[in-house]
Amino acid sequence: MTFANLLVEDRGAVRRITLNRPDKLNALNHATLTELHAAFEAAGRDPGVRVVVLTGAGPKAFVAGADIAEMNGLSPAQARDFSAHGQALMTRIERLGKPVIAMVNGFALGGGLELAMACHLRIAADTAKVGQPEINLGLVPGFGGTQRLLRLAGRPAALELCLMGAPIDAARAAQLGILSRVVPADSLEAEVEAVANQLAAAAPLALRGILDAILLGGEAPLDSGLDYETQVFAVTFSTEDMKEGTSAFLARRKPQFSGR
Repeated sequence: MTFANLLVEDRGAVRRITLNRPDKLNALNHATLTELHAAFEAAGRDPGVRVVVLTGAGPKAFVAGADIAEMNGLSPAQARDFSAHGQALMTRIERLGKPVIAMVNGFALGGGLELAMACHLRIAADTAKVGQPEINLGLVPGFGGTQRLLRLAGRPAALELCLMGAPIDAARAAQLGILSRVVPADSLEAEVEAVANQLAAAAPLALRGILDAILLGGEAPLDSGLDYETQVFAVTFSTEDMKEGTSAFLARRKPQFSGR
């Protein structure tokens, strides 16, 4: 597939999707959201893709937000549709069934932070800044920011970032649980590559089970979540990967998982 606003490349079992609007700080307009939908749908269907890395082109921004010039002309009905389009993308990413890593190489603001929060891991350069500045535009976060920020960092942090609208640095974002880890900017590529390759070598069906149990079970009451975990645990015993993993452990060799 070819895209106007994305670069897509495979590095073994790792697919890298790069938002490629550096002159706009990779801002999310309707066309870019539509391309991201298609790119993640394709990644989800492709059995050769085990991990996705999402990042932004250029040295300044992961994604600096939604495209304000485009939003400025929207009617309330169009704004509702734009929000729904963005939220559907975030849900698609979150429920892809394969690990998605946000490589946060710069500003992740507004829609950019919402995009990063939909990913399963967020690895950031120590120079990155994140925030929900919509209040400064007279707006409310529209791509899931209030809800995912609440679940990741808790009510005090969600209220502070959304009400105050000021960005915070990567170190504080990691303390709040918004970022998974922070590394020196010149180590970001190597760190993300190492994590992605580790995940790509893991058992795909077990990865999916873990994602489902945490994302879906985590929204349920504890007893229901525990029951869901038990069901997923039992299902993994029917897989060839489980037999390969346990056999490799007993034989003291590295397992070779097939995704079956």
